[in-house]
Amino acid sequence: MRRDGAGRARLGTLLPAAPCWLRQVHGCAVAQPDPAGASHLEPAADAATTYHRGVVCAVLVADCMPVLLASRAGDVVGVAHAGWRGLAAGVVEAALAAMQTVPAQLVAWLGPAIGPLAYEVGDEVRAAFLAADPAAKLAFAPSRPGHWRLDLYAIARQRLRARGVTQVSGGDFCTYAEADRFFSWRRERTPARMAAVIWLT
Repeated sequence: MRRDGAGRARLGTLLPAAPCWLRQVHGCAVAQPDPAGASHLEPAADAATTYHRGVVCAVLVADCMPVLLASRAGDVVGVAHAGWRGLAAGVVEAALAAMQTVPAQLVAWLGPAIGPLAYEVGDEVRAAFLAADPAAKLAFAPSRPGHWRLDLYAIARQRLRARGVTQVSGGDFCTYAEADRFFSWRRERTPARMAAVIWLT
């Protein structure tokens, strides 16, 4: 979607209600919208969860990863905007906690994000992840001095498994490489974004 609002308007025609958009700040705050104010507020948050049917949780991405979550019982859903900063800050864990469901009863889908062959980061990014979990080193491959290729999908899977979520799918996209399918901030440097939405029926 581009910033002229036309994309949001088109998306709105396909949904049961106006989405709960977030003012994304690359952190780990979680919004919990309800039917009364879901579409009127844009809370500063990078994840949203809801138990209310028809409330549409949404995030915008263009290289960062959308992580969609749902209970197997069909009584709670959530979505997280997970770039490297959000992942390092614990946005996935925060979303899981907000859902108040036994993690083994949740399923997760990792949506389109920049892939490990295209995502180069500096030493400081690697250090931020290793400080939280030394096992994160497996998600980094050296590229050139002081730089690494980061696999966001691998980090997300590690974080989900560590919290007990074992049913994880997706994670086989690259927004940078697949120009015919996805927007990419690193490739285009434009404000265009893709929306990831989830709701209970």
